[in-house]
Amino acid sequence: MDHVTTRDRLFGLTVVVLWGLNFLAIRIGLDHFPPLFFAALRFAVIAVPVLVFIPRPAVPVRWLLLYGAGFGIAQFAFLFTAMRLGMPTGLASLVLQSSAPFTVVLGAVLLRERLRPVQIAGLAVAVLGMTIIGADRLAHATLLPVLLTLAGGLGWAFGNIGARKAGADSPGFDPLHLTLWMSVVPVLPLLALSMAVEGPASGFAALGSAFATETGPPALIAVAYIAVLATVCGSGLWTYLMSRYPAGTVAPLSLLVPVVGIAAAWLVLDEQPTATALLGGVIVIGGAFAATTAPARRRTATHDAHRGAADISDAHDEVVAHPRR
Repeated sequence: MDHVTTRDRLFGLTVVVLWGLNFLAIRIGLDHFPPLFFAALRFAVIAVPVLVFIPRPAVPVRWLLLYGAGFGIAQFAFLFTAMRLGMPTGLASLVLQSSAPFTVVLGAVLLRERLRPVQIAGLAVAVLGMTIIGADRLAHATLLPVLLTLAGGLGWAFGNIGARKAGADSPGFDPLHLTLWMSVVPVLPLLALSMAVEGPASGFAALGSAFATETGPPALIAVAYIAVLATVCGSGLWTYLMSRYPAGTVAPLSLLVPVVGIAAAWLVLDEQPTATALLGGVIVIGGAFAATTAPARRRTATHDAHRGAADISDAHDEVVAHPRR
């Protein structure tokens, strides 16, 4: 296709809302569960039925593992730990979107994806908006949580590359099945990290008390939201988009997540953004819109015949760099 379709743009906006509200659920869950155990629990809820009922997607194992290790293990181990150490909810939703420029860089370096000048300019504007918000909010967080959240963003970027390669190397695969099976990868490593860092019994003790303490029921609801809406629905749509378009086209959409996250934290947690932060949010929206709506370059007739007009934008950069075997 020559540009992102209206349907896929709506899918992207749905992901933005689900992931923006996800930070509220994370904050509620972290009030009860240790961070690494909480990260393992969110994936375990999905992994058990997936192993029983969902066939493994026909994608190379290495890309499934990269997706799970980056998106699942690294992103949430670092993010949940950062928020437990005091990273404000709204600021966390912002800093984690460093995954977008990280993904663009990794896509250009590892996948040789060609970025259009207007796309680069839009991304630069969005990053400027993030910088304005970050500079305004940085005084409210210590350096370590910020660095941990940035590490989570880098993990997410590597996961994006895994999802992109899984789709490019496996035409006709089911993105939802890939997302569900990605959830299987992080469970045991995160549980092992939890037992080593947080203690062998702390997480299970928190789970056992979830039905008897005041913070328990909201934390269980938060786990359900994160597992079903944020992971299955949100990540499923994200995987679909990453498999259909170049990473540099999809990644800037995540820059809209902190707009929702900061607004939700303002309304629910009374984390009030300043006028400067709101200005940065507007700049983020403008830059992300420019980066995701720039028209694609025209392709050759041979390429059209080989892949079909509906798949030109998705295929070109990948075929140039990695001809199909």
